[in-house]
Amino acid sequence: MAQIRHVTDNQNNEYINMDIPGADLDFVSAKQAAKDKAFERCDHPMILSWKNGKTGESHPNYECGVEGKPFWIRYAEGRGANLTININNGEYVFMVLKI
Repeated sequence: MAQIRHVTDNQNNEYINMDIPGADLDFVSAKQAAKDKAFERCDHPMILSWKNGKTGESHPNYECGVEGKPFWIRYAEGRGANLTININNGEYVFMVLKI
């Protein structure tokens, strides 16, 4: 299979653990923190998928017949996610495409 585009240094896979103290951290605040961190890594980050570990909700919220990984992870990986931001040890996880 031919590679369609060249992978640059800013497109290498990265995994960032963030600790944000405070019991009142909500999804909106966590998403903003993830966006801010992603903008430190590239000029045009795009959140492809996420999981709210507090509620179990994820996006996209779809299940198919393939087992092993949750769909929200497979979805992002299939679209080139190359930055994962894990906030408070799985409380919120965002998968991002660095562009």
